[in-house]
Amino acid sequence: MSLFTPGVRITTLLASMILTDLSLFGCTSPEGEGFAIYLLAHDTTVSEIPTMSHLELAKEPIISITDILWYSKSTHEIELTSEAYRRVAALEVPVSGKAFAVCVDGHPVYYGAFWTPISSMSFDGVTIELPIRPEPHIVRLQLGYPESPELFKGEDPRGNREILEPLEQAGKLR
Repeated sequence: MSLFTPGVRITTLLASMILTDLSLFGCTSPEGEGFAIYLLAHDTTVSEIPTMSHLELAKEPIISITDILWYSKSTHEIELTSEAYRRVAALEVPVSGKAFAVCVDGHPVYYGAFWTPISSMSFDGVTIELPIRPEPHIVRLQLGYPESPELFKGEDPRGNREILEPLEQAGKLR
């Protein structure tokens, strides 16, 4: 049987479509996951984020709803479990930042970057500065690095209702 017969081409096409569908769903989270912060699956510089049409998420979130003890809607501080805090503190972040996506049910709502406090580079997006103290287990989504309303570009996405609703439903919103 030739590889170019109609039956083989259809079977190959169907197999290709199934594999594509599986790969698309393999990196997304189940519906109902709620709020989560994901690293990107591939090292992407923060300067590349605005120009990319599709950014693939890592398989598991770096911060999930179960890692969050509370989220302050006024300060955008997040108190994490000890384990999650250690995981974030242990990230290897270059001085140019490490991109993340704030997601709801596995779908990105906005992008930002983890930033190391030893960086002399600035960034005009949402950042989470790596923690340098062992206590308290709080990180904050801040505008720009260094944090500055003048440096930040665009509209502040942190108070987006789509983000706050799952936190409120989970009893994590303050």
